[in-house]
Amino acid sequence: MAVSGGNPARGLIRRPVFWFLAAVAAIGFVGYWPLFSVLRISHHLNGQTLYCARMHLGEEFVLAYIHSVNRRPVYDTLRAAGDRLVIVGSRFDSFGAGMPDGSDGRLSVAPDGWLVYRVERPTPEVVVRVGRVAEQTLHIKGQELALVQLAPPGSPLRLQVARVAIVDLIKGRCAAW
Repeated sequence: MAVSGGNPARGLIRRPVFWFLAAVAAIGFVGYWPLFSVLRISHHLNGQTLYCARMHLGEEFVLAYIHSVNRRPVYDTLRAAGDRLVIVGSRFDSFGAGMPDGSDGRLSVAPDGWLVYRVERPTPEVVVRVGRVAEQTLHIKGQELALVQLAPPGSPLRLQVARVAIVDLIKGRCAAW
């Protein structure tokens, strides 16, 4: 009667080593796979990331500013939607040049008297030039961030939804404020 050769302990050693290496590879793969959506604000000309915040699908933020013509506050609401932004709409308290007049039927008056203009327009990005007197402020996750803190007046900034890996979040390459 022939007995099969080989060391039975060798199979036991190889099996744990295989699973250990497979686990390390899986962790590495997941760590570098872009799984998380973020709002990324970068310099429009050189692409340098200036601000990054974790965003969930459907999460909204507001870009507030002083309108250049009527010198009144405007609050633009934007929403993260997959790989793009949706311009939800604007709130403002007076009409003026460059402001919607309501002729398209998307303008209403809120109970507090402010005008609400609903847009719901998807876009891959929004480019904003940092103003000298506009006082542009990002309202996100309970925080306020003046755009002038990110770049000097006149600088074009790109706002977009991007995907990042957990390694980027951990290493602070895209840290939420």
